[in-house]
Amino acid sequence: MNLMRLASAMDLVAWRGFVYTVFILHFVFVCQLLLLQPLVSALDGKSSSSLDLFERVAQNIKVKRYSEAINDLNAAIEADPTLSEAFRHRASVLRQLCRYEESEKSYKSFLGMKPGNSAAEKELSQLYQAQSALKSAINLFDSGDTTKSLDFIDKVVLVFSPACSQAKILKVKLLLAAKDFSGAISETGFILKEDENNLEALLLRGRAYYYLADHDVAIRHFQKGLRLDPEHSELKKAYFALKNLLKKTKSAEDNANKGKLRVAVEDYKGALALDASHIAHNVHLHLGLCKVLVKLGRGKDAVRSCTEALDIDGELLEALVQRGEAKLLTEDWEGAVADLKAAAEKSPQDMSIRESLLKAEKSLKLSQRKDWYKILGVSKTASVSEIKKAYKKLALQWHPDKNVDNREEAEAKFREIAAAYEVLGDEEKRTRYDSGEDLEDMGMGGGGGGFNPFGGGGQQYTFHFEGGFPGGGFPGGGFGGFQF
Repeated sequence: MNLMRLASAMDLVAWRGFVYTVFILHFVFVCQLLLLQPLVSALDGKSSSSLDLFERVAQNIKVKRYSEAINDLNAAIEADPTLSEAFRHRASVLRQLCRYEESEKSYKSFLGMKPGNSAAEKELSQLYQAQSALKSAINLFDSGDTTKSLDFIDKVVLVFSPACSQAKILKVKLLLAAKDFSGAISETGFILKEDENNLEALLLRGRAYYYLADHDVAIRHFQKGLRLDPEHSELKKAYFALKNLLKKTKSAEDNANKGKLRVAVEDYKGALALDASHIAHNVHLHLGLCKVLVKLGRGKDAVRSCTEALDIDGELLEALVQRGEAKLLTEDWEGAVADLKAAAEKSPQDMSIRESLLKAEKSLKLSQRKDWYKILGVSKTASVSEIKKAYKKLALQWHPDKNVDNREEAEAKFREIAAAYEVLGDEEKRTRYDSGEDLEDMGMGGGGGGFNPFGGGGQQYTFHFEGGFPGGGFPGGGFGGFQF
């Protein structure tokens, strides 16, 4: 009986222990649900929020809204200074914008939390390369080495810092210095697409159009910039300089058209003095000046102006023609023929050029024949008596019998003097000579087989002078007996 009571008491204790154990286990489970679940939810929320942040940052960078990306990252770091990836993303954006000092601090903050991160260390190294390359590019640009400077910008800076506005503007300046105006227009187009109110880009793009002589488009860019900032000194300077150039050019052209040639010359010179580097426009100023100088008969100055135009554009046909005309004025017959022949080859259908070429060729041919007037020392308007008088004087001076010591030279001179008189002393021959006929080609005037005062085979040649020479003349000697 007592045993049965003892067993019953033990069963009751065991049951109570079982119930107590079950209660404790349920209590722990409930505590897990009540206390751990909010913590897990918080961690999951934090991870989801970070993913959303970085996705938004990446999207802003894609559409080049860098300021919004940085603002989001700054806000995230302020809310949670332990968010390491936010530091790395901010460092990357700042590096792309070439805000190198700020970027370096963010990279170092990230590496402080994630030491040894190879990707971040590589990006930091790229930052140092870009920073050094930008400094080198600026120094090279200042020293005038545009080629090397452009290499640093293209091959280093804009590779690691593709959104660097300072590098993009410097690249445009380098392209302008290299006279790659189309390239400068293209690059400023990209800059203005991101920021249409970028004053420096508007200024540089306007300059590129200016140097291409597209002045209307240049003025529009300068005007847009001045509407944004009316006191921008460089934009004001560029705008008013262009307006002044156009005013001077128009004045020169108007005066040339009105026949005010001397005034036009001064206007053209004034316009050319404004900007010697503006060759796309100056080539037309040089040509305009050359044409006016040709009309004024200032051949030497005209040749110089047309040569300036051809140095800029060797294919400028009108400059070639005008220089040919100018060379005719300076009696550079061979030069005139060369220029006009080159022009005729470029434009074989232009009859006015062919006429000018024929004129030049005729002048060249005339220049190559003997100048009988010059030989006798008389002007082209000399009278018959003046020609006879000059002939008598020179024939006496150069008669071979009076020049025993230099007989050969005297013979040549004497023959030339006689030939000159044969042409100029004959009214018909003189008229034909003055009209441009080459009498030498016709066997007259001392040409081969033509006039020879000494004859041949001892034949006698007699010169007749009114009144004769004092002293009764010269002995015949070896000339068949010259008689006066």
